[in-house]
Amino acid sequence: MEELVNPRHIAVILDGNGRWAKKKGVPRAIGHKEGCETLKHILDTCYYKKIEFFSVYAFSTENWKRSSGEVAALIQLMRYYLPRLEKRSMERNTKVRIIGDISGFPSDVQKIMHHLIETTSVNTGLTFIMGLNYGGRDELRRAVVKLAEKVKAGELEPENITEAMISASLDTAGIPDPDVIIRTSGEMRLSNFMTWQSAYSELEFPTVLWPDFSDDDLDEAIRIFNGRERRFGGRKGEE
Repeated sequence: MEELVNPRHIAVILDGNGRWAKKKGVPRAIGHKEGCETLKHILDTCYYKKIEFFSVYAFSTENWKRSSGEVAALIQLMRYYLPRLEKRSMERNTKVRIIGDISGFPSDVQKIMHHLIETTSVNTGLTFIMGLNYGGRDELRRAVVKLAEKVKAGELEPENITEAMISASLDTAGIPDPDVIIRTSGEMRLSNFMTWQSAYSELEFPTVLWPDFSDDDLDEAIRIFNGRERRFGGRKGEE
C-alpha cells in the first residue's frame, strides 16, 4: 500500500456542534463543549502526524448574531480552554496563532489570548492557527487599509501593489495557504473562511458532525487529498 503524504497545512471549519446537541437532546452549549474536546484530540493527532500547520474556524465575525446566551457560552469556553491550550502547547512544542480581530472580545479574554500567543511563540513544532472573531472579508478589508495607509504616506504606489504584499498584510502572513480545507457536517461552502488563502485549496465536505469527527475521519480526508491532482491552474503534463 502506498504511503500517504500528509498535507503541509490542514484547515477545518468546525461545523455541526449545534446539530449534534439537537440530535442528542442536550443544550447547544454542550455541543460546543464536546466540539472543544474533539478539537483537543485532533490537535494532538496532528502533532503526532507531524502536520506543520493546522487551522480551525472557531468563532466567525457572524457568530455574534447568535443568541446572547450562546455567545456567552462560547466566550466562557474560551476562558476555560485557552489557558489549558497554553499548557498543552508548551508540552507539545506547539506555536499558537490567532487570526481575526480579537479586540471584539472581553478584555480578560483578550489578555488570555495575548498571553497564549506570546508564551507559545518560542515553540518550533506544529503551528496551530485559530480563527476567532475572524472573517475572510474583514481580514481583506483590514489588509487593504494597511496598504492604503502606505499609499497615503507616499511609501507605496498603487500600481506597485503585488499579491505578495496583500498576503503579507493578512492575518496569516508567513503561513502557507491551506492545502486542504475540511468543512464538517456536510455543508458545502466556506462561509467567509480564508477567502484569499483558499484560492487553490482542495475542499472536502464530510457529513460527520464536528463533535463526532475522529482520527479515522482525518485519515480519510488525507487519503482523499492524496488522490487529488493539484495543478494550480495548469494542465497535466505542462512544465
